Amino acid sequence: MDIQLKKSSIGVKKKSTGDLLYSIKQNLFAYALLLPAFLGMLFIHFIPMINGIRISFLNLNMKTMKQFLNAPFVGLQNYYEVLFNKESLIRTGFWNALRNTGIYTVVVTLCTLGFGLIMAMLVNREFKGKGLVRTALLMPWVVPSYVVGIVWGFLWFQDSGLINVIFHDILHIFPTKPFWLVGRNQIWAIIIPTIWRGLPMSMILMLAGLQSISPDYYEAAEIDGANGWQQFRNITLPLLKPILSINIMFSLINNIYSYNIVSMMFGNGAGIPGDWGDLLMTNIHRNSFQLWQFGPGAAAMVIVMFFVLIIVALWYLFFKEDLVIK
Repeated sequence: MDIQLKKSSIGVKKKSTGDLLYSIKQNLFAYALLLPAFLGMLFIHFIPMINGIRISFLNLNMKTMKQFLNAPFVGLQNYYEVLFNKESLIRTGFWNALRNTGIYTVVVTLCTLGFGLIMAMLVNREFKGKGLVRTALLMPWVVPSYVVGIVWGFLWFQDSGLINVIFHDILHIFPTKPFWLVGRNQIWAIIIPTIWRGLPMSMILMLAGLQSISPDYYEAAEIDGANGWQQFRNITLPLLKPILSINIMFSLINNIYSYNIVSMMFGNGAGIPGDWGDLLMTNIHRNSFQLWQFGPGAAAMVIVMFFVLIIVALWYLFFKEDLVIK
């Protein structure tokens, strides 16, 4: 009996191996087409990522730069400097940047999703000039994020900035001209331009989802006496959930890794945005490439990567039923 089971298991293994080889031979051209993409991912993403994780365990700074990957091994010391050492300037800056990134990510994601859905519902209606309006609403997405940071940096100037000129000099909404690029207002100075630029992409995704919903659902709901809010809650939102899930994931990841707008708004690359304008990416860039603290910078990046992986896992658990093609 045991001999028969062993023979059958060996046969299954041989069969599965043979099926795999046969599948590779049958689809050899497809695998050849995928090979450049695989090599690109290997050399552009995976190898640098592995080296980054390795650097996070090394004492790599300006003094040991010549040694590079042969720099002294310090174990978890870089992680301790980033997370727990109260005397470390890197730790203070990292936690401020983490707080700012959390506020920034939540506010930008909620606003781009909410306003993007409202805009999509408005342009989904029939009216004259609909194509022109849709094109105009896409303009912020066409502008490069670097340019957005520079232009909005000028708009936020206290004396000559257009924002204060409109709301203080013309509309008299602000009693005084506030500082936007200094102090707690910095967080709003980077949030608002990011929402402005991210709205078109969110709107397009929502609009595609709305146009995929059959009008028959709404006609049946009207016959049953459902009002506009009931139709939105029971038809639009449930059927938009797959699009919403993808939009949420893209928005969360893009905002956590946001860099361009802040770096250009405060000038000089990552610049010195301050306690309320610094984000995780600008903080890590400054520590790594301006202060030459490559070890702690790599450790901070690994922490962020691990945090993002947790967010993606939670996102998948929450939306996994909406991602299944039925």
